[in-house]
Amino acid sequence: WVPTVDISEFDDRFQLFVDLPGVAPDAVDITLDNSVLTISGERYFPAVPEGEQMTTHRNERGQGRFHRRFILPDTVDADKVKATDRNGVLEISIPKQAKAQPRRIKVAA
Repeated sequence: WVPTVDISEFDDRFQLFVDLPGVAPDAVDITLDNSVLTISGERYFPAVPEGEQMTTHRNERGQGRFHRRFILPDTVDADKVKATDRNGVLEISIPKQAKAQPRRIKVAA
């Protein structure tokens, strides 16, 4: 399954909202390496309680491993990324940093 993601860009940051209902925060792995943000984890349906028999079964929600990858510009500040779980929605805030601008250097005589 593939969780849905909303991405917004602001002057000072990128904001991602990832729908992960039923996924515990400790079951999610987030990495940012070489401007590539990777979100992965897994979700499984709860087991049928012992002694009970299911008479009808229909699955519309995905289960199993998920993996999403996003390429970000080199202006992101990897050291200040924050992730928060809010009622099954993972919110990731990725601040931008000022990109180094080329400058002319005068040679002193």
